[in-house]
Amino acid sequence: MFLARYGKVKLNTYTGINDIIQMKVKVSRMANTNKRYEPEFKKQMVRLVSEEGRTIASVNKEYNLGEGTVRSWIRQFEEQCETNPETNETGELYEENRRLRKKLEEMEKENRFLK
Repeated sequence: MFLARYGKVKLNTYTGINDIIQMKVKVSRMANTNKRYEPEFKKQMVRLVSEEGRTIASVNKEYNLGEGTVRSWIRQFEEQCETNPETNETGELYEENRRLRKKLEEMEKENRFLK
């Protein structure tokens, strides 16, 4: 490995296969940062998908979340609904609210058509 210094900046030149492997390991470690989210934020994201009917992809994009992040939170919420009666009631309310919103949207379309 050749190191040349220009002021405070280091210029690294990697020549061997071991150096390339080390670079890949460093990059993969930097990319593997697990973010921690507050439970209230998770609930809000689940609510956006479950109650308001937003797509998982749109929520992920809007809040800069990983592809499987919201999907795993939804799965966790569904598992909690099966075991915890209080959470189950919340899940049922989300479903009912979503169903009613969809019905309202259909009625509004019919109303606009009849005008």
